[in-house]
Amino acid sequence: MDRHALHQPSSSSSIPATANTVWADASSLLEAACKDLRDGELIHGENFNLYAAMSALEIMDPKMDSGIVNRYCSFDEAIEDGVAPVPISSDKTTDVQCMIDIMDYLLTCEATWHKGHSLAQTVFSCAYLLRPERTSSHALLHSYCKVIRATCKAVITVVSDARTHEEEDLFTMAYGLPLSGDGDEKCLSLLNAVEENISRQLRACKAPSSKRKPLEDIEPLQTNSDLEEGYCKALLCRLRFRKHFFHVLTCMRRPQGRGLELARKHIASCISELGIILKSAEFLMSNAYGTCEDGTEDRTTASGHQAIGFDASLNSRISAPTPPRSIKILSWKKAIEYFEKLLHDLDIICSYPLDPSLEVLLRFVAQFQKAQPDLVARAHLQLLLVQDGKLYGRCPMFSLIIRAARLPEVFLHHDIQKNEYVVQLGQLVINMLKILCTNAAWQRRKLGKILQDWRVIYVQIELAFRKEFGEGSSVSNGENASARILKHILIWVEEQTYWISHRFLVLGFELELYSPSEYCMVYWYLYVVLIRLAEKTHLKMTVSDGSAKQKGKKRKDSPKDLARDTRIPPAILFLQCQICLAEGLTLLHAALRNELMVLQSPSPFNSEHERFIQHFELLQKACIPDHISYPSFKESTSCARFSTLVMYNYFKDAQNIAKEVRSGFSNDPDRLAELRVLEQVAEHNSIALNVICQVGALDPSLKVSFEFIHHPCFATVVVKRS
Repeated sequence: MDRHALHQPSSSSSIPATANTVWADASSLLEAACKDLRDGELIHGENFNLYAAMSALEIMDPKMDSGIVNRYCSFDEAIEDGVAPVPISSDKTTDVQCMIDIMDYLLTCEATWHKGHSLAQTVFSCAYLLRPERTSSHALLHSYCKVIRATCKAVITVVSDARTHEEEDLFTMAYGLPLSGDGDEKCLSLLNAVEENISRQLRACKAPSSKRKPLEDIEPLQTNSDLEEGYCKALLCRLRFRKHFFHVLTCMRRPQGRGLELARKHIASCISELGIILKSAEFLMSNAYGTCEDGTEDRTTASGHQAIGFDASLNSRISAPTPPRSIKILSWKKAIEYFEKLLHDLDIICSYPLDPSLEVLLRFVAQFQKAQPDLVARAHLQLLLVQDGKLYGRCPMFSLIIRAARLPEVFLHHDIQKNEYVVQLGQLVINMLKILCTNAAWQRRKLGKILQDWRVIYVQIELAFRKEFGEGSSVSNGENASARILKHILIWVEEQTYWISHRFLVLGFELELYSPSEYCMVYWYLYVVLIRLAEKTHLKMTVSDGSAKQKGKKRKDSPKDLARDTRIPPAILFLQCQICLAEGLTLLHAALRNELMVLQSPSPFNSEHERFIQHFELLQKACIPDHISYPSFKESTSCARFSTLVMYNYFKDAQNIAKEVRSGFSNDPDRLAELRVLEQVAEHNSIALNVICQVGALDPSLKVSFEFIHHPCFATVVVKRS
């Protein structure tokens, strides 16, 4: 809530109190807030933030406060005022300089559009794009405008097809803008012709004087021969970046990932050209014409000069139904940084092996999301993963489920795939993959909602199994293939349900939805979910290994085989490490509250029970896990004491498990990296626990806080004297 929005509450007497309502005078609270808040500051309570209260209005935020633009200019009026002259200038040198500024400003507009602002007020604020026929006499400008329009159309198509555009309502709205001009499909051939011409001009100006005679028929770009080479290079790197970027978008849309290898080559070329574009800034600034923009960091072109041909109010009248926003275009350097990150994210997508293993794929997507990729990259990832209802357009969902449930490939073509519930399960997997490609806030909300669908499908398959094969059906003998498939799928569905629940809880940390006083309940719930996830994962492995052994049974098991059977798989130990950390953090937090009376912050607005419901309502509705409620949380934590924690140090256990399981992930660098981080958290927390237990009660100045220094989910306990 902004300080300007604070006002005196209406008299409580106007609304009668009931048995379920209690009135309190908040006047003093509001007055104190008004005195302490400066302009632009928000009240940020433990249970109030912009994610939890999306109806809040932050004044002057361009995405939340539309603002008012008083000046409206039509295209014809802009042309009459000389906004977009063709030719740009009668002076050749100035013409080239202006053209480079237009290219740079279009790049910043494009990056600003990708960040969620409207196409009409960013890229298509360029008057040259609105009437393609006007630029036909200027080959360079004409070809560049064509490839910009084609690029925008390709990006809109990707985001629309992926249906991720609902994150940013304005992204795909074209407002009737000319996204497709006549001949735009030939944009690359026109661009190649212009590039070849400028390349010849560059070769001509670099050639020794003895070889210049045969090249005299080549007309220079501009009149100053000393600047010719610099301007040629500046134009070429910008043209080549455009060409390669368009190729990247085209190659990544080829079905079944057939264009990914070629896309990586174009991505490398794009990154290389961006580096050259950055280097060209020094030359362009030293030869800039006219008045430059204030501030080198905020400049929107390499030269620092304001680009010709742009007016943000050009499309104001067609931008209904929303008022025109007063937006700030990204700086040129930030636009370069944005495209470098976008290309890096696309390269990660292209370099990922098209492995049909769902478990590995889910870990990859979760890891990829940690880098906070933007909308365009996530849309490409989603379209790569799900094509024509298949993984990568190649692997049917039933095949994916069979492998995920660790069933032999002999069942890949079993008729049970036509079962209504199995078909529905395949659609749930598709929906889950799509959801995992959305931004963190949307992802968490949608994952919470689909949990009930996964729970329902589990119940339906279980009922179908019992109805078809009876309560006491044995699937260990392998005689009934349908029963065996359903049994394995049931175990996998339950495991997957807990994986989604775990992801739901972890995203709450990434979105900063939990306050320190709520960490106890969050880690407790995470602990319970992790235990169930480990149980179901272990059960899946055990059932799968048991089936495999029966297929190739030996007469006598060797001692080595028996030892191998009793060894806990690395994947389970990895979960066990997290379980120990979650349990340790839960009990440490509970002990701090119970014995030292710290980390308690009762809210005047809602109780701890109400906050428990708010955070875990979607999990509770899906009965994940069964018989877990607020009373069970209170019962589990009410008796926590430091004496118990000292006797059984969960952090020490987590540290030992992390060391033990390292060798099991020698070929998995991502898991190894996370294990090291978990080990660091466990080591620091073990030391902090000892310090608190030794001097906590004796030293009232001791302050304990939970900070996410090493891991985004598992907090590091920091102990300081105030």
